[in-house]
Amino acid sequence: MSGHQSAGVVRVRYAEVDKMGYAYYANYLAWFEVGRCDWLRAQGTTYRAMEDEDGWMLPVIEAHCDYRTPARYDDELEIRTTGRMLTPVRIRFEYEVVRRSDAATIAAGYTVHAATDLAGRPRRLPARVRVLFV
Repeated sequence: MSGHQSAGVVRVRYAEVDKMGYAYYANYLAWFEVGRCDWLRAQGTTYRAMEDEDGWMLPVIEAHCDYRTPARYDDELEIRTTGRMLTPVRIRFEYEVVRRSDAATIAAGYTVHAATDLAGRPRRLPARVRVLFV
């Protein structure tokens, strides 16, 4: 992976597991968002600052997740996140979900985001933001 990397941590809650005791598959996308938010904070910005101060958003336009081994209730998971620029109006975040107890990669995936203004029209990312995505 290229670009800057950061890692957020989540613990699988009881409400996030299914009848088999595995973390429900859709939760991984929410955990990807945790990774994204932590990555942005590590770079010195937040979604709130982008929207409220800068007037732009990063809606998800594509998402993918490869599930490798199940997470279970109370597993502590590290969401390793890397951001990279695809074009001046598209970025990609890549994720690796690692169980801390045994360092097993339980899932990996990515999301692609379009840069838009608050009305949803495509917008180039500001130069100060583009440099974050090496």
